[in-house]
Amino acid sequence: MDAAAELESGAEDRGGAAAPATSAVPVQQLSLWPPPRSVQGSARRRRQLTGLLVGTAAVLLIAGGTAAAWVLIGDDTEKASDTTVPAEAFVGSWAGEMTQVDTDGGHVADWHAEVRIEEGAEQGSTAWTTFTCSGTLRLTAADNDRRVYTYTETADPEERCVDEAELIVWPDGDTGLKAEWSSVTREGTRMTSTGLFVDTGRA
Repeated sequence: MDAAAELESGAEDRGGAAAPATSAVPVQQLSLWPPPRSVQGSARRRRQLTGLLVGTAAVLLIAGGTAAAWVLIGDDTEKASDTTVPAEAFVGSWAGEMTQVDTDGGHVADWHAEVRIEEGAEQGSTAWTTFTCSGTLRLTAADNDRRVYTYTETADPEERCVDEAELIVWPDGDTGLKAEWSSVTREGTRMTSTGLFVDTGRA
């Protein structure tokens, strides 16, 4: 019997009994069943540990970010309180040259203003000497370093001024007070005048 026949019918042993057929290449099987329970438990514990570590890291990041935000907010609050200017810094007699522009930024006029702010910085008076106008000032708002006054006209013999305006002043280092006047003309044009007041004497 040739080799091919032996492979087909199976080889007989010396006693005449037929030997079981064998394959030339061993069969390799893949398990369709889950791995042993001990292996499953180890994998689950690893996944749980990884999830716990990731969650802890996320909580620490959020907490750290929140703490940093509070620190920054605290710093800003401290800076804001540090820049608070006392009312006494605005009290006194001031004078300066203003430059007036219209809504489009076009130059309108240069004029001189004198301002007197009374004790407590809640009211005062002003004279727009170039236009021979005068009026009262009343505090309407106060920020850390700014004071906002409403101007109400009391005299305008040549009818050259507006009836009402707004004055904003804030310190300019040791130089004086920066000033910004805003008003609307009878024709509806908004005018803005800016300049620097220097101290001409205390109230």
